[in-house]
Amino acid sequence: MDSPKTAFESAEFQARVARAQTRMRAQGLDALFLTTEPQIRYLTGFLTRFWESPTRPWFLIVPASGDPVAVIPSIGAPLMAQSWITDIRTWSAPDYRDDGVSLLADALVETGPRIGVPMAMETHLRMPLRDWRALQDRLPGTAFVDDEGLLRDLRMVKSAAEIARIRASCGIADRAFARLPEILAPGVTLAQAFRRFQILCLEEGADWVPYLAGGAGRDGYSDVISPASDTPLETGDVVMLDTGLMRDGYFCDFDRNVCLGTPDPRVARAHGRLIAATYAGFDAARPGATAADLFHAMARALDDKDGAEAAGRFGHGLGMQLTEPPSLVPDDHTVLEPGMVLTLEPSLFTGPERLLVHEENIVIREHGAEWLSTPAPPQIRVLP
Repeated sequence: MDSPKTAFESAEFQARVARAQTRMRAQGLDALFLTTEPQIRYLTGFLTRFWESPTRPWFLIVPASGDPVAVIPSIGAPLMAQSWITDIRTWSAPDYRDDGVSLLADALVETGPRIGVPMAMETHLRMPLRDWRALQDRLPGTAFVDDEGLLRDLRMVKSAAEIARIRASCGIADRAFARLPEILAPGVTLAQAFRRFQILCLEEGADWVPYLAGGAGRDGYSDVISPASDTPLETGDVVMLDTGLMRDGYFCDFDRNVCLGTPDPRVARAHGRLIAATYAGFDAARPGATAADLFHAMARALDDKDGAEAAGRFGHGLGMQLTEPPSLVPDDHTVLEPGMVLTLEPSLFTGPERLLVHEENIVIREHGAEWLSTPAPPQIRVLP
């Protein structure tokens, strides 16, 4: 059967599984037990919006040798059968008496008694706790242990095919941002701008726009996560839009600041400082450096301790999820490797409870960083 258009070649997934199995054997794991969308998709290519429904759980078992086993609701069998996975075990879900637990337990018994489960920050278990307890009760001789970041480490380094998809997503956002004059003007509300920008992203080729944030104000904005308001934009306002659109299963994540008319001098200076900080992070981004090194390079360029503390971090990993490890914070000492895709996201205050944030996307190469988004110039863009 033909693979879905969003899937990679089978060899891509087989290589990922082989790398995981090498680590598993070194750690003494008999299998990996995976329950979340990015974990399962990373090893199978199973891409569907059906994860939006919390009703049905989905499971993947990766033995220390051999091919993975998908234990999934029957509604997902036709799509999973289009992937490279051949061992697909299903039940009719939802089942209020046994929602796949016995089927899952039988499959885990076949692998061995030591099962790795992702347990670190930025992971979760996507199944009802009642069923998790029932599964453990059915397997009294099985130890579910931390995978010690096994899958996290593998996913941080992207393949050439993954990088190409992230670059394509960035290109879509670049084109949508170029069309901001079509949707932004005094009198337009931020809520209208949000809706119209998502339409631009879709017109330029996005599959969907799971994330859009932003803010607006005379000398910056108070935060970057609040819902868009119905207050009309005014001449002199700074407007920031931050998009996490998706194409073929991979995100971009970067923003742009524009000013409706002549910017306040404080805003103009702050924007220039943010771009300088972004370039400082870019210059520091090379194999052997750490995530913390990038944070410190940007913080030094800004010389704005309060801004650093308010943001929490100055960037993060990017890929199948909008935000992935590592975090660009002082305590993250992840060593950068070629193939890692990161955002650079410095921020600074422009006044009491007002800030600007800038973000770009990069990939680590053998001798340094490469832009995936088209970097913004130091001068803030002015819309008439």
